[in-house]
Amino acid sequence: MEPAETKPSIRHFSLIRDFTVADFITLANASSGMGSVLAVMQHLVTGESKYLWVAFALLPFALVFDYLDGRIARWRCMSSLLGTQLDSLSDLISFGVAPASLAFAVGMRGGWDALVLLYFVACGVGRLARYNATCADLSDETGKVRYFEGTPIPTSLLLVAVLSVLTAYGYTLDRLPLGVWTLGPMQLHPLVLMYAVSGSAMISKTLRVPKI
Repeated sequence: MEPAETKPSIRHFSLIRDFTVADFITLANASSGMGSVLAVMQHLVTGESKYLWVAFALLPFALVFDYLDGRIARWRCMSSLLGTQLDSLSDLISFGVAPASLAFAVGMRGGWDALVLLYFVACGVGRLARYNATCADLSDETGKVRYFEGTPIPTSLLLVAVLSVLTAYGYTLDRLPLGVWTLGPMQLHPLVLMYAVSGSAMISKTLRVPKI
């Protein structure tokens, strides 16, 4: 008599059970970035500046969480493919989508501005995908990546810092530095070109930034 087939046990919430401490910190990074995006939306709906400052303030927290998750993963020897993917997706939200949303919020809302911001986020996607695909080849004997090809996506916080200073001094919307240009059917705020430079630096293969 053949033995009865045994059904595989079902692990409820198995994904959460597979998360390490570092993974939960990575999710805190993603939550900070998404919180910033939601605060930007609330600012646009209500016009209240306090929400814009919440959006600015959340991104440094995202950077801290991004730093801690890698440190903890290496300290506890818990680096994993899942953790790597979580980290990249979280970074895309916090250091790609959120900074682009802030640019729109402070006044970069022309048609050409939108194309530049789309380019910036697309560069962030490409930069993170390339890192995931090549990190094994760039790692030393300890598993640590020696350098970045192109600037890391968290460097976009430099753009956020510029926007926060402009906001503090009231240089937003119609008062953005360098004004606005009408090029064909759409408008361009020249200040948005700093996003184009940042995006191009992220996907550069000639720039090599040592990893700390």
